[in-house]
Amino acid sequence: MTFWLLLTVNSVTFGGLLFLLSAGFSLIFGLMRIPNLTHGSMFMLGAYFGTTLLSGALGIRFGFWVAAILCALEVAVLGALMERLLLRRLAGQQLAQVLVTLGVSFMVADLCLMGWGGDPISVATPPGLNGFVRFGAAVFPLYRLAVIAIAVIFAFALWLMLERTRLGAMIRAGVDDPQMARVVGIRVSQLFTIVFALGAGLAGFAGLIGGPILSVYPGIDQDMLPLALVVVILGGTGSLLGSFVGSIVIGFIYNFGQALLPELAYFILFLPMVLVLVLRPQGLFGGQIL
Repeated sequence: MTFWLLLTVNSVTFGGLLFLLSAGFSLIFGLMRIPNLTHGSMFMLGAYFGTTLLSGALGIRFGFWVAAILCALEVAVLGALMERLLLRRLAGQQLAQVLVTLGVSFMVADLCLMGWGGDPISVATPPGLNGFVRFGAAVFPLYRLAVIAIAVIFAFALWLMLERTRLGAMIRAGVDDPQMARVVGIRVSQLFTIVFALGAGLAGFAGLIGGPILSVYPGIDQDMLPLALVVVILGGTGSLLGSFVGSIVIGFIYNFGQALLPELAYFILFLPMVLVLVLRPQGLFGGQIL
């Protein structure tokens, strides 16, 4: 019984990390109509930036949560610059945009390998969260429960932004009908930059948040990007609810598959994506942003 409870908590925790990664990815995909293949690189950059801030290599040793916020801001700025300087110049050229994002992801991987080396980097659990919580006979790491709470808080905050703010209304309009949004005066090009920066920042934040669980290593971008793609396809592009539900589902499938059927783990993981593409190409929550 303890094994199943621990596996469930680990699955929800991993699903929470996937939500932080895939929520922005889904909005970018829904608004810009291109799969941003640098999204896994943003996750990796956030993780590496965070380890640098935590190590004191810049002369100042930052706390974990301050480092998480700072690396999210840094990655958000990089995302905005990438959208402004590269993707905007290729507006309407979807194949070129896909190839550019793929090329940039390879470049980022090489730069990270050159700058931080090829050895995995362990990230210490933040102070105050390195203990355990006991529920009967089961013992759960406190940090994993904190990650679940962080994911829920961010999901609620994003829902409030999309549902209760003017920016959220413009994003929803841009996802639903970008041509009509332009007609009514919404500057969709600015929305591209804002959403791209927001998605990149969330990915960077998730990179460091996931460090104590996954560690930081070369290739983590290529490990996380396919999972984010599966989440977006399963939940539906541009749907926050789809990202949340899809992340939890994939978290369970991934962890239970690795634990119970490791030889078929990827078959089990990608099977739902194939079925959704065949039976419901718009995704489970396609056509609704919330």
